[in-house]
Amino acid sequence: MTDPAGVHEKGTFNALDLLSATKKNAKFEKAGAIGVFIGVVRGENAEGQKVVNLTMEAYEEKANEVLLTIREDLLQRPGIVDVQIHHLLGEFNVGEDVVYVSVAGAHREEVFSVLREAVERYKREAPIFKKERVFTDKGEESEYWVSEKTNPKH
Repeated sequence: MTDPAGVHEKGTFNALDLLSATKKNAKFEKAGAIGVFIGVVRGENAEGQKVVNLTMEAYEEKANEVLLTIREDLLQRPGIVDVQIHHLLGEFNVGEDVVYVSVAGAHREEVFSVLREAVERYKREAPIFKKERVFTDKGEESEYWVSEKTNPKH
């Protein structure tokens, strides 16, 4: 069985795996809601440039540790039954899934707030890196690691 949080090579984990893993949790009978976030590759970056594709890389051992720590922290919240955070690595085209997060809990209110926190925390804390390949204003291709840009919304 896959760990409840971690990084995976593209093609080895998908949205159905996420839901299956969530429902296999021994405490799932206490859940009344599952909230799911699926991050996909946008076709345009924050500067309005057309995105060709993304490459996702990670310091895998540390990323797995951080994602599991976030999960364990969020499981301490009242009413939360399960938290799953799975980030994919590799090269991705526009529209492809790159991350799956699910939160199962007794009630939707706690599920929604914890789901949002899970997403914000993995983006801020996990050593996962994104390289964008874009078409510039001049129609040329350019690529850069998103951390080289100053826009925090990436």
